[in-house]
Amino acid sequence: MIPHFTHLFSTYSIVARDSQTGQLGVAVQTHQMGVGRVVPWLLPGVGAIATQAWTNISFGPLGLAMLREGVAAPKVVQALVASDAGAHNRQFAVVDAKGAVGAWTGKNTIAQAGHHIGDGYSAQANMMSSATVVDAMARAFENASGDLAARMMAALQAAQREGGDIRGMQSAALKVVSGNLNDPSWSSLFDLRVDEHAAPLTELARLLRLRRAENMDNKGLDLLKQGQLDRALEVWAEARALAPELEELPFWQAVALSDEPADIQTAREILQPALNKDPRRDHWLDLLNRLQDCGIIQRPGAVEELVERMMNDE
Repeated sequence: MIPHFTHLFSTYSIVARDSQTGQLGVAVQTHQMGVGRVVPWLLPGVGAIATQAWTNISFGPLGLAMLREGVAAPKVVQALVASDAGAHNRQFAVVDAKGAVGAWTGKNTIAQAGHHIGDGYSAQANMMSSATVVDAMARAFENASGDLAARMMAALQAAQREGGDIRGMQSAALKVVSGNLNDPSWSSLFDLRVDEHAAPLTELARLLRLRRAENMDNKGLDLLKQGQLDRALEVWAEARALAPELEELPFWQAVALSDEPADIQTAREILQPALNKDPRRDHWLDLLNRLQDCGIIQRPGAVEELVERMMNDE
């Protein structure tokens, strides 16, 4: 008896470790809704797993548990295959915190199917339009520049250029965690999901851009806390330029600056252009008062001074 189609995550994916940062990641696309809840499994400082085809979801948590005990990725793959009577219908890949990789494509996996293990990564696919998908993913990942998320995104895009899933596109996901074993299990650098979309890779790339801007904004805040104001302002400007549609960026940057009297004009210069054409401008200004009322903005009169400068410069 065949499984219900919602258990058939025939797809293309990549698992990888960045040798410079230790970051671990999984990226995936399929013609099935909600791929991000099934295929990718990751833990900071432990490893990353993609489980797909006639999907055995338990390979995710079971594999991570073995990795956490120090079992190397190839041995994890061997153990999971040996434990599963349906292994010939499965496809999955594992990368551990040291960059060792293992992968399996069962003999009954729907064609076109296969995997490619490279240095610190594995690309795998099944039910593809073309047998060229996996090799295209590998080349794109190896030749791409940027961080781990950008290179995995390049691999997905390369797969789609080769025809991708024979059924088309529906959902996608990309997740990256740190290589630090001490980071909380729930923490991530990127955790992006497009559960249902006509062009999920385009949407995933958009979300990646927005999240990257948010990460840059957080870096700027850290610099501000370290007393590096000029560098913080540079990073914040880069974040705003990367995602100009995110009102949250200039708003919270202005909030962070408003507690220092010497920085209030800079706060105005950041916030005012963002709110000038915003139909919810009055709501944002009201929120500033609420932040002062609850103590997030601590300097007495900071909001009044900021708003007055904004009004005077209109």
